[in-house]
Amino acid sequence: MDKEKIEKAVTMIIEAIGEDPNREGLLETPNRIARMYEEIFGGLEENPKKHLEKVFTVENDDIVIEKDITFYSMCEHHFIPFYGKAHIAYIPNGKVTGLSKLARTVEVFAKRPQLQERLTAQIAEAIMDNLDTKGVLVIIEAEHMCMTMRGIKKPGTKTTTIVGRGILRDNIDMQNQIISLIKF
Repeated sequence: MDKEKIEKAVTMIIEAIGEDPNREGLLETPNRIARMYEEIFGGLEENPKKHLEKVFTVENDDIVIEKDITFYSMCEHHFIPFYGKAHIAYIPNGKVTGLSKLARTVEVFAKRPQLQERLTAQIAEAIMDNLDTKGVLVIIEAEHMCMTMRGIKKPGTKTTTIVGRGILRDNIDMQNQIISLIKF
């Protein structure tokens, strides 16, 4: 990431909105924003596959569910945050990964300029491909600040996206069972 370029761009934005970038309260803002961008867009420089490489052998194919994984991301249309909870369910095919690895996978994809629809699909595909699962279902519920603080201004509005892969793609009964367990 080019911190110097971000700082120059932020200085230009401050000037463009009619503020003085040399005013005491704004003097260090370009540097703060550059450091923040390193953090919130850190997923651009990270391969999510690395978090799913550590696996453990299992002899059953019982459903694994990790729910309420908090995430924060940036809408690629407005560069305003959206945030919420991700829920992941998968059916192992002889191997599982550590539970923290699922949360780390969510975090890597969330720390990129995103669309919620793409984020949901990327998580599902990474788990399906890297764990060779029989099926995966990813559900994301999020509030988008572009709907809350600008535009239509409807705070509390949530968007839900659901992506199924493998045997969980079209099996509505299993999807409903998983959804009821997530709501539990």
